[in-house]
Amino acid sequence: MSDRKQFIIVMLVAAIFVSWLGWRGFEVISLNQTLTADPVVASYPYQHRVVRVEGSTAIMTSLRSLDTPTREALNAIFPSMRNLADTSREWQRAERELAQVQARAGDIVLGQSGIDRIRWELDENWYHLSSMQARQEARR
Repeated sequence: MSDRKQFIIVMLVAAIFVSWLGWRGFEVISLNQTLTADPVVASYPYQHRVVRVEGSTAIMTSLRSLDTPTREALNAIFPSMRNLADTSREWQRAERELAQVQARAGDIVLGQSGIDRIRWELDENWYHLSSMQARQEARR
């Protein structure tokens, strides 16, 4: 095979790969626009979002995980509730609301073509940025 043919094949494969990456990026942007178009999901203080798509699985952000309890998530969203007891009606309402909004965000994404599953990942970046912002506000 000549150098010219090898070059054309390599460039063709590279173009296909770049196109595939671009499509995946467009797909994530489109899914996130669908989430922001929903008034319930968009108005919640934490914005659930799709970070990537792997096959037919959308990977979405969450403030909860096996290692990060709901209380920590809610403390980050609603700092004024830190001193309330776990049995407080406000805490129970906030827990239900977080679960409902997260479920709604997942249902919206699952309703889009090509998405059959959701996998939730802890949004460590959001926690990091929130703690930086809180430290900066404390200095003022």
